[in-house]
Amino acid sequence: MIEVANRLQTVEEYYFSKKLREVGLLIASGKPIISLGIGSPDLQPPKKVLDAISESFQDANAHKYQSYQGLPELRDAISKFYRQHFSVNLSPSTEVLPLMGSKEGIMHISMAYLNEGDEVLIPNPGYPTYQSVTRLVGAKGVLYDLNEANAWLPDFEALEKTDLSKVKLMWVNYPHMPTGAQPSKTLFEELVAFGKRHNILIVNDNPYSFILNDSPQSILSVEGAKEVCLELNSLSKTFNMAGWRVGMVVGDSQYINNILKVKSNMDSGMFYGIQKGAIEALKCSSMWFATLNNVYQERRKLVWQLADALNCSYDKNATGMFVWAKLPAYLKSEEFIDLVLKENHIFITPGTVFGTQGEGYIRFSLCASNEAIEEAIARVK
Repeated sequence: MIEVANRLQTVEEYYFSKKLREVGLLIASGKPIISLGIGSPDLQPPKKVLDAISESFQDANAHKYQSYQGLPELRDAISKFYRQHFSVNLSPSTEVLPLMGSKEGIMHISMAYLNEGDEVLIPNPGYPTYQSVTRLVGAKGVLYDLNEANAWLPDFEALEKTDLSKVKLMWVNYPHMPTGAQPSKTLFEELVAFGKRHNILIVNDNPYSFILNDSPQSILSVEGAKEVCLELNSLSKTFNMAGWRVGMVVGDSQYINNILKVKSNMDSGMFYGIQKGAIEALKCSSMWFATLNNVYQERRKLVWQLADALNCSYDKNATGMFVWAKLPAYLKSEEFIDLVLKENHIFITPGTVFGTQGEGYIRFSLCASNEAIEEAIARVK
């Protein structure tokens, strides 16, 4: 056998890739599994989005290679979306880059800015991809702990005592996944000031702003943020388009140009029809967000009941499409979810997937019907 690249020794298969295979085998064997694990929206995108992709098939350019920078109309729609919802002004021609999902953007940014041996500040708990991509490009992840006592926000006093001399990039993710912690304007101001003080590129990963959240915010709304900040965003959660793979990175034109150098060597442009659908999604009125959140509000109330039945505690002020719940004392996250999967045929995500600070916590997804969550409650009770 041909020996694999050294970089593969630094990462493991993504947790959900492995666990969903196990869950799939249980389903195939006849087990009635209810999945509250992964955040894959089960609702439909807006109808006008589906109409747009369908109508696009007849366009003369529909099946050709597309621009690496996306359609001008898509970049314009992203710019208008940011101005309308975040009060952030972006040049559609130079400060917006559509991506095939924001997850891919994590790799693009890392490849554009990290050399072997550079250090990266990574939240613990946080999205596992930050750490795996850092390892794949040969950089070193430096975890910064988030905890419930500090409302899952960075401890800047502790960070300032850290050796930051090799740190080049910092991942932040607010509203926070998995905890649902919300940012304040003050937090974003502190992050911008921190980045400027230490010459660190701050990247806010922002796909959950519109789920059960009345005040969407962007780090780029802070004065001077474009000097040291980028923001990733996505249509996956906001418009139920996870499988469409539409995201974006926004920020200063020089940062965008450098990321484009990587992206243009990794794909050949986003499918025309998907871009047309994305444009229509970004034009949705406030009624879309209100209707979507009515569904999630009902589901969250039911998940709170399920968490109560499992003797867990949770923060009712958290946002996003998950409920982050604390287990009773002395219980371990992975042992607990394996027990619930075995005895109740319910799949829940253990907090340890997101880092050591997730021990003692579990995460419920709201991407399941009311009926499925009610059945889960009945099984536990």
